[in-house]
Amino acid sequence: MKDALLALKNHPGMAKAFAFLEADRERTMEEQLEICAIPAPSNHEEKRIEDFHRRFQSLGFDECWVDEVGNVHGRIKGTGGGPTLMVAAHLDTVFGFEVDTTPVIKDGVVYAPGIADDTRGMAELLTITRALHESGLRPMGDIIICGNVAEEGLGDLKGAKHIFKTMTDIDGFISIDGTGAGSLTFDGTGSYRYKVTYSGTGGHSFGAFGIPNCIHAFCRAGAKIADIQVPTDPKTTYNIGVVQGGTSVNSIAFGVEILIDMRSNSAEALDALDEKVLAALKEGCEEENARWNHPTERVEVTIERVGTRPAGQQNHGDPIVLASIASCEICDIAPQISAGGSTDCNIPISLGIPAVAIGRGGMSRYGHSLKEEWAPIDEHLAPQRTLLLALALTGVEGVIEPILPIRR
Repeated sequence: MKDALLALKNHPGMAKAFAFLEADRERTMEEQLEICAIPAPSNHEEKRIEDFHRRFQSLGFDECWVDEVGNVHGRIKGTGGGPTLMVAAHLDTVFGFEVDTTPVIKDGVVYAPGIADDTRGMAELLTITRALHESGLRPMGDIIICGNVAEEGLGDLKGAKHIFKTMTDIDGFISIDGTGAGSLTFDGTGSYRYKVTYSGTGGHSFGAFGIPNCIHAFCRAGAKIADIQVPTDPKTTYNIGVVQGGTSVNSIAFGVEILIDMRSNSAEALDALDEKVLAALKEGCEEENARWNHPTERVEVTIERVGTRPAGQQNHGDPIVLASIASCEICDIAPQISAGGSTDCNIPISLGIPAVAIGRGGMSRYGHSLKEEWAPIDEHLAPQRTLLLALALTGVEGVIEPILPIRR
């Protein structure tokens, strides 16, 4: 396989594409800065959708459209006989509208929330498309370039879920979503997320003392959750990430709301943890009510699942995995294989569709924080690798047969 990829890399058309990607670095960075300045919280990406669609319309796709949930698609039709591959980056960020995402450049480093994750991935989609047109190479299979919505947080992979529910012709999937060009993720870490509300009457901390207390019920449940033992292999985790409630120090709260995240690389381990956490949440409520045994007042708990990301694993000897590693090595990028991750790839992997999350170019730090930064260091290597991988998977007539099998 590596010899076949090397032959593709050495083809005059690919050499032309590689040269273009290096020469296009400045324009790609400019687009990255422009896109980053457009706020795009999960489920509220409307302005970026409009902007990205406008950019797609100038790229000469054979088809270009925005689907029902806001995913932006551009199709490059193949010459025939090859699989259909989607290459995607997500439009949304973890930051709300209150966060200023305007980039600031200092000493060659760009500072802005979301400047890398996944704004850099979006910019790379644009330069890859231009490079493919510049090369004169035409894939055998179709390549669909996609800016998808709702990858982060409570977006709950809505964009990817819609894609694989409605588009049945996709044989493989690449997500540009990882820190560092060598980042490779082949397995999907599943997660369940809950919004839990404890509610009661509440009252004065002195005058109403003796009625069940919502916050105390949560504390009982939280203590139980903190003591749950989880396996290290497969890695399984839990976290109470947000606690909100109460009105003052001298008031018994009438409500408290918490957000819980559970993750595992194994669907079975995740379900086992889920059962224990749900039991603890209910027991905390029951024990608080039993503690006071009040004749009229009780605390109640409402549990709502607000996020479901399926876990999934694929054979690390599959063509997409081997081709991903080989394409990195051929492009002088050291592969850094992750033990798992929660990305848009969770959806296709859980459905048995080959997928890989690959890293963005440049050097980035402090993702998902207000201090996020990105530096343009050899940033052209990642899009070179991505284009090489995409064409190897879909095939180029007379140069390389498709590495990705056709599922249909």
